Amino acid sequence: VTGLYFVLPHRWRWLLLLVASCWFYMAFVPVYILILGFTIAVDYFAGLWIERSEGRKRKLLLTASIVANVGVLAFFKYFNFLNESIAGVVRGLGFHYGVPDLGIILPIGLSFHTFQSLSYTIEVYRRHQKAEHRFGIFALYVMFYPQLVAGPIERPGNLLNQINSTVPGTGMLS
Repeated sequence: VTGLYFVLPHRWRWLLLLVASCWFYMAFVPVYILILGFTIAVDYFAGLWIERSEGRKRKLLLTASIVANVGVLAFFKYFNFLNESIAGVVRGLGFHYGVPDLGIILPIGLSFHTFQSLSYTIEVYRRHQKAEHRFGIFALYVMFYPQLVAGPIERPGNLLNQINSTVPGTGMLS
């Protein structure tokens, strides 16, 4: 990826990084890219709508983003544990427990990309960050694969500025 990055024209570098990030994420459980896509879409549109909104509507949009993101994270992190715990108690009391073990595997980097994405939405809500209007650039910000497993969670202004510097007309490298 690194070699190809420096060979490509500047306008295509972000796309290479996005494709590499998708490839990396899909290498484990490919269908989990849909979860990532869902949370990216939620926060992309939340950011755009929050930026254009005022008052109570802004707070409602932020709350919806937080609920969606934390809901996905909580489901994948805690469903198996809660299901097994409840099953143990119910069966211990002599009752039948009909909820099957779904064998849910925690998607790689789920906590990271959840908080990375939420940091963006919160910064837009606080008016510390302008909403990113290009879906692909925002998706790369959330799922940039070198950060996905090692971090750190980055304020959107730092990483988005670096990503935008590879897009013609938006940064210092163009």
